[in-house]
Parts: sequence; C-alpha cells; structure tokens
Amino acid sequence: MTPFGREAFTRLTESSGSKRQQEIYLGGARGRKPAVPTAFPGLEARARKKMSRRAFAYVAGGAGLESTIDANRDAFERWRIVPRVFHDVSERDTSVELFGRRFSTPFLLAPVGVLALAHADGDLAAARGAAAEGVPFIFSNQASVPMEACAAAMGGGARWFQLYWSTSDEVVRSFVRRAEDCGCEAIVATLDTTLFGWRPRDLDLAFLPFMYGAGIAQYTSDPVFMHLLETTAAPVAVPRGRVTPAMLRTFVRQARAHPGTFWSNVRSGRPLRAVSQFVRTYSRPSLTWKDVAFLRGLTDLPILLKGVLHIDDARTAAEHGIDGIVVSNHGGRQVDGAIASLDVLPEIDDAVGARLTVLLDSGVRGGADAFKALALGARAVLVGRPYVYGLALAGETGVREVIRNLLADFDLTMGLAGCPSIADITPQALRRSG
Repeated sequence: MTPFGREAFTRLTESSGSKRQQEIYLGGARGRKPAVPTAFPGLEARARKKMSRRAFAYVAGGAGLESTIDANRDAFERWRIVPRVFHDVSERDTSVELFGRRFSTPFLLAPVGVLALAHADGDLAAARGAAAEGVPFIFSNQASVPMEACAAAMGGGARWFQLYWSTSDEVVRSFVRRAEDCGCEAIVATLDTTLFGWRPRDLDLAFLPFMYGAGIAQYTSDPVFMHLLETTAAPVAVPRGRVTPAMLRTFVRQARAHPGTFWSNVRSGRPLRAVSQFVRTYSRPSLTWKDVAFLRGLTDLPILLKGVLHIDDARTAAEHGIDGIVVSNHGGRQVDGAIASLDVLPEIDDAVGARLTVLLDSGVRGGADAFKALALGARAVLVGRPYVYGLALAGETGVREVIRNLLADFDLTMGLAGCPSIADITPQALRRSG
C-alpha cells in the first residue's frame, strides 16, 4: 500500500460527497489541484479572468442595478440549517423522481443561451458533462449548437427542452416536434423573457450576441424557420451610414456562425437575413393564458412554465393542465427589484405542490442552497451560472467538476444535517434568521 493509495481512506463513508473529497485530497497528495475552484466565489473570479469582457458581462449581468441578483442570495442567507444528531446517516439517498423517472440527484443544468461565449465546445461540452454525471440537461432555445447534435452527444442522458414562445406558431410547433424526436422528456416554456430586461452590463458594451449570429442555432437548423427566411419579404435591418470596420467584423462573425461555408454565406447574404428574421421571430409579448391550449395540444410531454413568481399564476397554471412550474426570476436578469425566487417558493408550494411539480431556479450556488430549496418545497433545483463558469475554465471537464462538487456538497450537507433521504429534508430542518 502506498502512502497516497485509496486504502488510506477506507474509513471514509462511501458516499458521493466523501468520494469527491477523497479524489481531491488524493490528487493533492500527488501534486494535483481541482480543475476548477470548489466554491462559487472563486469559480466566478477565475472565470472572469478567463472570459472575454463581453462574454462575462453577458453571463454574470443582471437587470438594472442587479438588486434581484442580490435578493436571490439574501433570500438563501435568511434561512439557516438546524443540524440534528444521533440520526443514522451512514447511507444517504439523494435521488428524486420527476415525471416518472428517478434521478440520482435533485440538480438539473438550467438552459443558458450562447454557451459558445464561454467555451468553443459550448452546448456540446455541457451536454456531455451532464450525461456523464447523470444530471438532466435542459437544452437552451438560444443554443450555439442544434438540439439534435447535443442529443447525439448525450447518448442515453436525460434532456429537456426550453422553449421561447416565438411570434410564429409554426416555428413553435417545429421546435416541439424536434424536441420530441431527439428524446427530450419535457418542455420548459420560459415566460419571463417575452421582452429583454434592461441589462446595463450588455448595454454599456453595446453587445447582444444574437446580432452576430451567435446563439441562434436552433433557428438556423430549423426547416420551418429557414423556409420563412427564404419566403419572408420583410426588409433586412442594415445599419445606415458608411460601412465601418466594426460592421465588416460583424458580417464576418455572422457568416462564420451560420451553417454552410464561409464564402457561400458571404455571397448569399443569408446570415444577415437570418439574424433579421430571428429578431422578428424570437419572442411574443402578446401571450395570454388562452395560448396555453395551443402548446398543450402540440405534445404529450410534460410541460413546465418557467418564470412563475406569483401565487395566482401558479394556481392558473394548474387549472390549465400544466404539469410543473419553475419558480424563477431568470437569475435576476429580467426585472430589477423583483422578489427572490426562494422567498415565494413556500407559498407557491403550499398552493399547488400537490398538483404540480415545483422546481426552483435562480441563486443556487452550492449544496446548502439546494438543501434549503428542497426543505421549502422544491422537488429539484436548476443551476446556471456555476456550470457556465466551469465550462469557461475547463470545458467538459469543468462542467463535470462543478456538478460533482455541487452533488458532494449537497450529500454532505444532508448527512451533517441528520437527513438520510430527501424525504427527511422538511421545513423543520430550517430556521428563518432575524
């Protein structure tokens, strides 16, 4: 037995948390540190140094004064865990069931647009990482890679699809059909982004990635959208005035992002027309509850509404045959001064938890956050920025390490709080501070 062998750790509990600790400490004994920082502050700080200024601003930024981002964190801090002792936690069950399928953990990777800003492999690296670690990946409507390619990269890994409800019912229909065909197990209709929030970090840099043809791969790979592109007579939005070097660089980026060869794209002008068509198609601010029947009629897959923060909206969702909701303020990116997702979770769960699957998104940064969310009624949580920063730092490896760190933190928090199973994580495990 070597001094740095696994035998030295046989007395550790064989849990996901202890195994992850063991892996890190053994690596350290051999002179190897984790590929990414194990806590969010260090993760974000390292990613900021690695990412371009525009990319980091797009991922990290929020609406207005970013008070909603702060509110999300403050909400988690107001709840404190009350550990119990003399509870047998030698074995822990971290599994949850969502829509008839059991998952080993209560984490999902949230849909995040334009992942290519963080890493060249973008959505493919995130998809592979999620599948390898047994965590569902929600394909973004604003992906850098078509959903079919991500599905192929995941093998049997669980995947859902996020839908932004566009101005074209036929594009919506096509997206849902494609999601079904590539094995998505649920549709997550995001409703809090029918308009872009006021995002100063992006505005100060005058940067929106979609204007460069980035993050619209679901559209440029869609036969219905491309048919509209070829048949719609609406004028292309070309900036007036003299051609500048910046405009030329934009056209080059659009041509490189669009399917096909660079020079054929330059000659055809299709990339610029695709961006213009995307802007016209992207989202529909005129949506009402009457439109739910249309979406419900498109698929038998479970439908979740993401962006629900009001108890009456949660009740109305249940009345319209929706299967689940994601309590979310879009990570603070849409409404400055909005209520924290965690603050409304308990009342929403009390109102509809028996009828709908309630998930939580926004502000989850570690295992203790997931523990608190589950104690207050969530069935599972979505994680966004942490895995994007892992992606930026180390590609697929970074995504996998972030997932493993989150799972380890959650598993150990459960054990140290005296909870051997998810069912034991109840409101009694928390106290509200102050």
